[in-house]
Amino acid sequence: MARTPADHYATLGVPPGATTAEIKAAYRALVKQHHPDAGGDQRTILALNAAWEVLRDGDRRRHYDHGAGVGMPARTAAGGGGTAKGAAAGRHRGAGAASDEELLGWLQQVYVPIDRLIGQVINPFPAQLRSLAADPYDDDLMEAFCAFLEQSRSRMEKVEALYRSRACPAAARGFGLSLYHCLSQVQDALVELERYTMGYVDSYLHDGKEMLREARLRRSRLKEERRRVEL
Repeated sequence: MARTPADHYATLGVPPGATTAEIKAAYRALVKQHHPDAGGDQRTILALNAAWEVLRDGDRRRHYDHGAGVGMPARTAAGGGGTAKGAAAGRHRGAGAASDEELLGWLQQVYVPIDRLIGQVINPFPAQLRSLAADPYDDDLMEAFCAFLEQSRSRMEKVEALYRSRACPAAARGFGLSLYHCLSQVQDALVELERYTMGYVDSYLHDGKEMLREARLRRSRLKEERRRVEL
């Protein structure tokens, strides 16, 4: 059965008269709730994205509302009730602006430097591993690989300090949890790789490589998610 235009509002759980800030807040909350990393479903995410793409844009929303026959709620011309509603809406918009500012600050001061440091561990790893693979029993090659691990551990200490330096805003709680899982995977991978350097046990090397591979994928998903979080 064909979807009706009003479904976009129903998808986001907002009334047709919702403000852009309210629609944005609903979209963010639902994306976090239904994100595949949180056990959600991709079809729901696609529906949420489709609704947001229409309702975020003033012209597209007006065209959509006109085609759907969706009417905006009547405004009170005068009287105490209208004034109270206007004041409440103003407070809501003010709170939304403060929340957006907090989120932007956290992304710039916590996420961005963390992502840069994690990249300095993940990105050079394949070249470091190829170099060591030429002869794992060569002392110079092993020493260079151990130096890379030591630098990586130092970077991850900075990552952990950054992550703990500022609480993740409620609007990005799911995003912050995914970031924590990513940095934990990198830390665990370094532990496994260090174990390999001490005894040449291949299972440690394999586990470390797999953990960094998963961390790389999670980091890529975080970059995509950031674009939605920062809308």
